[in-house]
Amino acid sequence: MVLVTGGAGYIGGTTARYLIEKGEQVVVLDSLVSSNIEDVPNGAVFYKGDVADTALVNEIVKKHNIDACLHFAAFIEVAESCQNPYKYFENNTSKALILFNTLKDNGVSKIVFSSTAAVYGEPEYTPIDEMHPLKPVNPYGLSKFFTENILSSFDASYNVRHVALRYFNACGAWGGSGEKHNPETHLIPLILQVPLGKREKIYINGTDYNTKDGTCVRDYIHVYDLAHAHYLALNYLRAGGRSEKINLGTGKGFSIKEVIEVCEKVAGKEINKEIRGRREGDPAILIASNKKAKEILGWDIAYNDLYDIVQSAYLFHKNN
Repeated sequence: MVLVTGGAGYIGGTTARYLIEKGEQVVVLDSLVSSNIEDVPNGAVFYKGDVADTALVNEIVKKHNIDACLHFAAFIEVAESCQNPYKYFENNTSKALILFNTLKDNGVSKIVFSSTAAVYGEPEYTPIDEMHPLKPVNPYGLSKFFTENILSSFDASYNVRHVALRYFNACGAWGGSGEKHNPETHLIPLILQVPLGKREKIYINGTDYNTKDGTCVRDYIHVYDLAHAHYLALNYLRAGGRSEKINLGTGKGFSIKEVIEVCEKVAGKEINKEIRGRREGDPAILIASNKKAKEILGWDIAYNDLYDIVQSAYLFHKNN
């Protein structure tokens, strides 16, 4: 069986559902601090608890004969991490260390880790490949950077193998799972709140970047494609694959204005918008190289069209 920590969250819950559809037996461990029990997929065994609860993790691993762990449980808000770094280092790094050690002590030697493109910091070139220097510029990115290094040390000393998947901008909805962050900070759901009557306008933070239309460009990757990549990474480790750090993105970038235009097409109405000044720390362009994911995992992307991604999110928010 597979242990999915944070399996009641957006990406973790979607991946748990995907694994079940592929015939995997799944155990979800989630504290429900920032997630919802209704997002635990049908067919998963659920435990409410903390990944640092050694006794509970021991019990789960032994009772369910866990052979691998997909570790999603983490706090993800960059701005909050700057205001309260302790919260992020404790939860995303210290608790991950305790979890990995408990897994190691129980003979679980395969870990798929939910990492982030934030480990790269300000891009020195794009598209960003895995050889790009790692210079995280906020505590969130640092917390994931430290955890990746813990995994590398566990590989060298204990032969605990891992795949750290560095996401770019996760988005979209699949199988009843969509973004429900509180507060919401991700662009696509924020834009869609306007035509759905939950927000008066969307703010565009800066139109003077060195991009095609002056607004920031980002790489938007559908949550289904992320789930698929985790499944491939799990099987890669089961087949004896060595530890790897791998980007997950489409390799294509869309500007803020382009995303708003697609949202307008999907919603069938103009979206009220207002231009403001730049936010501190926003790079002009963040686009992934996904060559390594394709070569090592055999990953292919199902959602290549931004319209399809936005439409899946719109239908989710409209119905929820």
